Amino acid sequence: MKFAIFGQYYQNNTDEIVEKVITFLNNKGFEVVVEKQFYCHLKIKDKFPADTFSNHKELEEGIIALISIGGDGTILRAVTYVRDKNIPIVGINAGRLGFLATVQIENIEEFLNEVINGNYKISKRSLLSLRCEPKNPDLIDLNFALNEVTVSRKDTTSMITIETFLDNEYLSSYWADGLIISTPTGSTGYSLSCGGPILTPEVNSLVITPIAPHNLNARPLVIPDNTEIKLTVSGRENEYLVSLDSRITSVNNETTLFIKKSNFQINLIEFNKEGFLPTIRKKLLWGEDRRN
Repeated sequence: MKFAIFGQYYQNNTDEIVEKVITFLNNKGFEVVVEKQFYCHLKIKDKFPADTFSNHKELEEGIIALISIGGDGTILRAVTYVRDKNIPIVGINAGRLGFLATVQIENIEEFLNEVINGNYKISKRSLLSLRCEPKNPDLIDLNFALNEVTVSRKDTTSMITIETFLDNEYLSSYWADGLIISTPTGSTGYSLSCGGPILTPEVNSLVITPIAPHNLNARPLVIPDNTEIKLTVSGRENEYLVSLDSRITSVNNETTLFIKKSNFQINLIEFNKEGFLPTIRKKLLWGEDRRN
């Protein structure tokens, strides 16, 4: 019986967190397998020898859970290893805000014990998949996103024009710095900072949010998540940027993007004390009177 460990941010307390996690799991009789690049950065690797994995194919199915150590961005990268293997992800928050990585450092052992005992629920999160015509080599293998797919201007301060179609029916041309297509999970991220609404994770919807639109009456739009979105982009430069969560590449203006819900989901471990609604209240200070 194994747990997988993945981390991205090498902060001062990272070794302390990993040591606490491995020690606790070993004492409970579990093996651990650690992502290779992360493991190589750890100062404690000689003290805690462990098997490693380097990619999606090397991550065994049947692992109890993948423990992500970092922030929400670390979980977004962890998704690229898990993909469609249905391995649950639990996030230990060593970052800042943490909508997805909700386990705090001081509660690690308590919540890992809950995972071992099965005292949690699975929050199924939908993803977006991206198809390009013509194909882009950077967007073939890692062509999915848990938070959002974003198009934005490149090498210019001028706006771009994003023609948008829903199920091949014309919606609008956004004159803006860019456009965000967000899942419910991503609605608390980039989309929220651009004025988009918050969606609860179980809602079967997507959000289209313009970034600094020049057509001032353009507002975020919520659509069914079975909609296929087609985007064509034009502007003064020959290329624009496409990002899938934290992964970004350049695409030329002749490229058409097709975005739709992915055919697999990600399983996030959620605890009663750290569910979506308590997290929203705590992170966004909802219901708190700060006037005094």
